[in-house]
Amino acid sequence: MDTILQKIIAKSGPWSRRKAEALIRAGRVKINGQIAIIGQKADQQRDNITIDERHLAAAISPIYIKLNKPAGYTCTNRSFPGEKNIFNLVDTPERLFAVGRLDKDSRGLVLLTNDGGLAQRLSHPRFQHKKTYEVSVKEEIRNPDSIIAAFLRGIDMGEGDGLAYANDIQYLQNNTFVITLSEGKKRQIRRMFRALNLRVADLKRRTIASLDLGNLSEGKWAYLSQQEIKQLQNNK
Repeated sequence: MDTILQKIIAKSGPWSRRKAEALIRAGRVKINGQIAIIGQKADQQRDNITIDERHLAAAISPIYIKLNKPAGYTCTNRSFPGEKNIFNLVDTPERLFAVGRLDKDSRGLVLLTNDGGLAQRLSHPRFQHKKTYEVSVKEEIRNPDSIIAAFLRGIDMGEGDGLAYANDIQYLQNNTFVITLSEGKKRQIRRMFRALNLRVADLKRRTIASLDLGNLSEGKWAYLSQQEIKQLQNNK
């Protein structure tokens, strides 16, 4: 059955539709030896589709995994000697990539998948999917209301990134806040607190869109249930 080429590519590896279009525009995709064009259709069973002269893998079943990342692990497909990587924790041979990366010092929920389309929707800033974090700071909090007001009003993080906001922030106790963001600038929460002369002691992500960490133990992973997958796919 003939299908739009970028859809075939997105379903056959770690590419979103946008990345598939970029590969085609760059002339890196061929159908039966001929350079492909945007909008072209093909049949993966009948046609020989290549990217950079390598055969496109047969369409793979989508995989969705949630991981409770420990602190000290990086969220990257690149591996360096002596570095602990989240993909060392997941026992699956398929090539996956992380949605909603966390910096090395942070912990909590990370989604791993080979579904490029879903990854694009959950990661792109224009979709504004919310993520919730539990954050403790090292300093004694005496006036949490002033911090809450600053996070909601907007904090200049410097480095040309302008104002950063929280969608919601609540103070629990013991110098700990629950913060919801719909943007994800680099090390945003840590930089927002630093601008207020506060240092993050612990940062744990609890949710990504509709996906919740639940009672998953640190360092463990689990396949998403059909209900969890459906809820994520329905997030627009």
